[in-house]
Amino acid sequence: MGKLARGWSYAISNRVLHEIFTPLIDWYGARLETGGYPLVALLMAIESSIAPLPSELVIPPAADFVHHNPGKLTYTGIVIAGTIGSWVGASVMYWVSRVLGRPFVMRYGKYFFISPDKVAGAERWAAKFGSMGIFVSRLLPVVRHLIGIPAGIVKMDFKLYSLYTILGSAIWCAILCWIGVKMGNQVRHGDARGFGLFAAGIVAVIGVLYYFFVHRHMKADQAAKK
Repeated sequence: MGKLARGWSYAISNRVLHEIFTPLIDWYGARLETGGYPLVALLMAIESSIAPLPSELVIPPAADFVHHNPGKLTYTGIVIAGTIGSWVGASVMYWVSRVLGRPFVMRYGKYFFISPDKVAGAERWAAKFGSMGIFVSRLLPVVRHLIGIPAGIVKMDFKLYSLYTILGSAIWCAILCWIGVKMGNQVRHGDARGFGLFAAGIVAVIGVLYYFFVHRHMKADQAAKK
């Protein structure tokens, strides 16, 4: 499982981030069997809150573990654990922003990897897509762990926020489970070229979605305000 996770991290990250995440990936691979669902939920909660920990490094390795260790965990359990963790992390972001307000987030967010520019970008993106943006955000990088900030600041109905968060997170975790099994099979069968092409394809799809649904709108809105 370590080979799968390290290969995926290299595909989706630059070399610096790859080096940063390698120790965590190795630790995760060694602890997954004993940590089980709570460990998956914990890491997904972190991913949905303050740390730039990609969910692509949490769910796919867990799904690969399930595929080759039947009876210990299940795909359904991984999806549920990942969804719950995502909801918990997203709820923390929502309530911190709602209780403490925008000035606090703008001033102190940088200490938690959340710069004022990111906050402003998330606000513009949320204003453009409305409540449905909560659902869509769970399928896209960057905005996924930021969307709770504008939702909390404008005091969006928490039940509605939770519903969209849970639905989007469940779909994303299910997709990542499928990816984990496919990639794991290729790695274990020694198909390094197939693994690379598959990973590159997934990264390309995510990149295109991010550009058209997040980056392009943020930059366009930002330029319009100048």
